[in-house]
Amino acid sequence: MKKPTILHILNDINTGGIVSNLKGIHNSRLSQNYDFQILDIKSAKAALPSLKPDLIILNQVCNWRFLPDIFWLKQFAKILIHEHHYSQGFEEHNVTHKIRFRSMLRLAYGLADCVIAVSQGQANWMKEAKLVNQKKVRFIQQCPNLERFFNVSSQNIHQPLRLATYGRFCPQKGFDILIQAMEALRHYPVELVIGGYGEEEEKLKTMTADNPNIHFVGKVQDVPKFLEECDVVVIPSRWEPWGNVCLEAKAAAKPVIVSDIDGLSEQIDNCGVLIKPNDREELTRVIGAIATQNHGELLAWGVNGRESVKHNWEKYLTSWEETLSQLITKKSYKGIYLSSEIYKSAN
Repeated sequence: MKKPTILHILNDINTGGIVSNLKGIHNSRLSQNYDFQILDIKSAKAALPSLKPDLIILNQVCNWRFLPDIFWLKQFAKILIHEHHYSQGFEEHNVTHKIRFRSMLRLAYGLADCVIAVSQGQANWMKEAKLVNQKKVRFIQQCPNLERFFNVSSQNIHQPLRLATYGRFCPQKGFDILIQAMEALRHYPVELVIGGYGEEEEKLKTMTADNPNIHFVGKVQDVPKFLEECDVVVIPSRWEPWGNVCLEAKAAAKPVIVSDIDGLSEQIDNCGVLIKPNDREELTRVIGAIATQNHGELLAWGVNGRESVKHNWEKYLTSWEETLSQLITKKSYKGIYLSSEIYKSAN
């Protein structure tokens, strides 16, 4: 019997956390029941007449230019929008004309048969902003395969305390705020290791030119090894629909300092500290306190974080398994309700 074909469409099929997540699903037990394909929109348009997918999952950014493509794609299969990009934090920092922005999202989501929210915070924002029929929304908490991070060993805390942060160098990630905080902590027993690359690299390096406590290590090729050599992971994002870095840090048994925003807020439970986003003074205060904190408490936070994500990958696969089955087997898809927990938190 031929397996159902699931076509994932996204902007760039070569790089990024989204691609990594998709490959994890494609190499999982779900591949026994589904044939997964990943294409960019141009390649998808050429392949669709012969590919005949049972479901099309859109992972790329929704915008006005993409709306005609969504409409065109609907003739070939049911459409699922996997919303990795937008959130309340994104809207606050990037959207000048909120009515126009929300109108675009309502049109895009309205064309879809199902919309996946990657975090509870994002799902709540969708509901409160009335962006989509609630019957179409499903919350699947984002998760990469974390197995390799569970092998990171717990070790004694370094002296001075070694903070780590990593990701794309762009305004979203808030690395500039963290660097400013470190400037105010020059005489504290703490150092910062920064991994990554991106458009703000020159700016960030200029900010740290004469600070001996801040070190850039370039693109992180081996994330578990990078995390093994640090004590605490800092995620100072201005917005973050979900935040895989936080999951990775917790799986590696590292305590975290994260912005209280979007999907990051729901990831902290006795495994680190939440801080106000875009607040240099609070971040400075928290790092200063942690630099002199009892090492036993930091190690305990790490243990708690690892324990909290042990089963996340399996839960993630099960959620997708249920969603794909419902969408593909129902001839007339009538939507999937949010869990009662989502509704409670939104009210």
